[in-house]
Amino acid sequence: MRNDERFEVERAFDLLPHVVGASWTAVWFRMQGIRKPTVEEFREKALEYLKMIEPVFESFPKNEDFEAINKYIDFRKKQEYEKIISGENKEIEKRYDRYVDYG
Repeated sequence: MRNDERFEVERAFDLLPHVVGASWTAVWFRMQGIRKPTVEEFREKALEYLKMIEPVFESFPKNEDFEAINKYIDFRKKQEYEKIISGENKEIEKRYDRYVDYG
């Protein structure tokens, strides 16, 4: 698969974990009145919210024309999930720090 064929999916996976995961997580903790969640709690909740959009990740047809992009989506999805849980997603970590500093 050429890079230009997966460009938009790459950008989505660069943004979705913190735009969807961390943003909804911060609101959830704020509404629950939890000002100092652990970093593990924040990561788990961010992953929980990101997983809610899995139907989008699985929305392309399951045929030969989309086989390569579907494989790439599955690869990136697993990679991003692991980065969130392991603390390697710098944007999630940045938003956690901001949340516990400013609530």
